[in-house]
Amino acid sequence: MTDLPPGDAVPHAPTLHGFDVLDICHRHTVVALGKLAALVTALRGGGVDADARTLAREVHAHFEGDARLHHEDEERHVFPALLDRGDAGIVQAVQRLRQDHRWLEQNWREIGPRLDAIADGQSWVEVDALREAVQVFTALSHDHIALEEAYIYPQVRHRLPDRAQRDMDREMAERRAGTVRG
Repeated sequence: MTDLPPGDAVPHAPTLHGFDVLDICHRHTVVALGKLAALVTALRGGGVDADARTLAREVHAHFEGDARLHHEDEERHVFPALLDRGDAGIVQAVQRLRQDHRWLEQNWREIGPRLDAIADGQSWVEVDALREAVQVFTALSHDHIALEEAYIYPQVRHRLPDRAQRDMDREMAERRAGTVRG
């Protein structure tokens, strides 16, 4: 598996396999969640300073960019490949993960604007409300990643035909390079 230092953007190189990109994004998401927790702690201790602004900017960039592409990748390539098989346990897990995507997006709509404000140096953000939203978002994100890595990804890696894997790799690379829309 290809590895990157935390904080680097998920690569767009077409030489990476789609599952490598998905795995790297999970690691970056865990790092971003740690930064989000550090941001809440920093805000409680010192308010909106340069470090808080930087953390807010970095976390916001990850969840607005790579994390959204990641969910789209799963919806386009991973989940459909499993739903076609008709296995009740897998279907239930995929349905849960799709619901998680909707909940994560809803949670992000509460958190994202607050991080934008912090990144811009504004101090109106109610820290306790942000902390609560971050706790929910973080717990759901960790549970979601655990289910994908322990159950869903091994299932789809085993079941995805070589041609579908190559199509997934190509489409993901093209979309990240900006050559595919929609």
